[in-house]
Amino acid sequence: MIDKQLVGCVTLLSKSKTYSIDGALYRYLYSSDSIRHTQYYFRPLPRQSKSADLKLNRDKVLRRCYEVPSLYKQHTAEITNNSIQLSLF
Repeated sequence: MIDKQLVGCVTLLSKSKTYSIDGALYRYLYSSDSIRHTQYYFRPLPRQSKSADLKLNRDKVLRRCYEVPSLYKQHTAEITNNSIQLSLF
C-alpha cells in the first residue's frame, strides 16, 4: 500500500513531488498568476489511465490532492513542445 498524505497548504506544492488525484499519479506544473481564484495545473505521469492535464482550484487541491512521499523526484523526463529534458537526479 502506498502511503499518501493530504496536501495541507497549496504553497507546499512542488514540481519535484508526485501527487495522487482521483487514483492517478500527477506532477505539479504551475499555478496561474491570478491572486483571486488561482488555478493549479497538474500533468499525469506516463502510463497512467488519465492523459490530459488537470486544472484545480485551491479548494479542490486541498480536498482531492494527496502527496506520495515514496515517489519523490520520480519524474524521468520533462516533455515540452520544443524539447525533452532528462532529469539527472
